Amino acid sequence: MKKKYTLGALALAALLPLAPLAAAQDDHPSVKRPFELPPSAELTYTVKANNHGIPLTGNGVITWQQGGGKYLLVTEARSGLFGKVLEYRSEGAVDAYGLAPDTYYEKRLRKGASTTTFRRDTKTIAFADSDDTAPLRGGEQDRSSAAWQLAALARAAPDRFTAGSEWKLFVAGRRGADTWTFKVVGTETIRTGLGELKALHFTKAPPKKDKGQRVDLWLAPSQEWYPVRLVFTEDDGDSFEQLLEKISKK
Repeated sequence: MKKKYTLGALALAALLPLAPLAAAQDDHPSVKRPFELPPSAELTYTVKANNHGIPLTGNGVITWQQGGGKYLLVTEARSGLFGKVLEYRSEGAVDAYGLAPDTYYEKRLRKGASTTTFRRDTKTIAFADSDDTAPLRGGEQDRSSAAWQLAALARAAPDRFTAGSEWKLFVAGRRGADTWTFKVVGTETIRTGLGELKALHFTKAPPKKDKGQRVDLWLAPSQEWYPVRLVFTEDDGDSFEQLLEKISKK
């Protein structure tokens, strides 16, 4: 059953680089917006990557569960050459802002496991690979939950997601956090395992005057606004792409 929250009632990938150090507090958006969580589901993807010039192919699964004021988001990807190349796990509560992570676990190929903790009692984010902390003001996401928070916002107010509009989220990783600005590019047709789907294209560019990662994300309104394609591109040419093959609703 869909659960919709309003302002009055309460809103990847093996090649991802480490997030920059915690952003200045004046660049920390904390905005309550209407949101509607997508239904629980298991999504299967084909995976393509370029890791230091080595092409990789494989498959991935995103398991999304929500209910009872809590959520769990698990992302796994495997390649025929290396086996499991990544595992991300984001879990926490649902509050007035939307998804409210408690922990973010990350394990990538040739990288040790790490867990970033959102400490609600002290209102700080404690990073796995840094002694720095960032403040918790409300609405913070991790590198897995950000796309699903964006989907929840779009489900609740699709008419506001027009070409050129921008949506800011404060996003935490292994060693820091910063503001991600998602810009709506427009509606595009994506060929998936479910056929051709109309999807809204979002892009997140690196901060101005800074090299870094570009994120492209496609959310399909006809498929509960689930992510149907995700592409992460680094400034050194490395890339990671997930393309939807199948959806199993739970």
